Amino acid sequence: MIVNPEVAEALEAGHPVVALESTIITHGLPRPHNLSVAQDVERVVRDMGAIPATIAIMEGAIRVGLTPNELDLLAGSPSARKASVRDLGSILVSGGLGSTTVAATAHIAHSVGIEVFATGGLGGVHREAAQTWDESADLHALARLPIIVVCSGIKSILDVPATLERLETLGVGVCGYRTNSVPGFYLRDTGFPVDLRIDDAAQVADLHRIRQGVKDPAALVVLQPVALENELSRAEHDAAVASAMSLAAEQDVTGKDVTPFLLDYFHRSTAGRSLRTNIALIKDNARLAACIANALSRSASERRSQGPQDARNHP
Repeated sequence: MIVNPEVAEALEAGHPVVALESTIITHGLPRPHNLSVAQDVERVVRDMGAIPATIAIMEGAIRVGLTPNELDLLAGSPSARKASVRDLGSILVSGGLGSTTVAATAHIAHSVGIEVFATGGLGGVHREAAQTWDESADLHALARLPIIVVCSGIKSILDVPATLERLETLGVGVCGYRTNSVPGFYLRDTGFPVDLRIDDAAQVADLHRIRQGVKDPAALVVLQPVALENELSRAEHDAAVASAMSLAAEQDVTGKDVTPFLLDYFHRSTAGRSLRTNIALIKDNARLAACIANALSRSASERRSQGPQDARNHP
């Protein structure tokens, strides 16, 4: 594992760092938009005073924080493999190029001490899972990684209620950021309520610290809906989902190929409107993640400045 010196120095100094996944770059966005969006997302994080750490696999090593040349290489490669946690070893052995999913990114970020991770949408239980048993590895990874994941909800191409049930069963924390409803990636409201609403990044940081204090082993998923002006209309969304699912079944698209297939169909069938939505929410999530990382950094700095507390008051 190679940690970019800038990222390593920031972590050592207690400065805010935001992890960014790379599957969005290789499988979530079409070229050439993928490179410009990746660059823009990193810029958003920097503009908020945090350090971006895009994670990928290159030349037999996991890279935590990519250089501009490495980001360009990743975005331009049509052969990069989509890597969940179980795929890391095989891609490292082969020396190939790999992009990390939510599960793999969270796993790697947590292993180096990064506490906040920004992505687009969360993976989950696929439609027809009762027959296919198709469920994203993201869910199980988040059940054992105490990291903050900022996203725009569960991808609406999935089975949203089943995914919410699995998150609850697995003990993954979920809160809505300035919303009372669970967002669905392209949609602001899936029709399901959130159990907890939070309206401030500092409150998210406080909740994370409290969960750490009680030794909660799972992630905290922060759901931020896409901005109103960037939301797809429900009619267009539902029509695209129905057509995409039908086409995927006809072409026998299964497993981890399903989500990239459906996202690509959305981009084409909506004449680019879903792509604009996707890009907007990724940037917004990166911005919020940076705010939360800043709040965590300030909180840690304040605790250090206060010095050790009286042990009699903290049994």
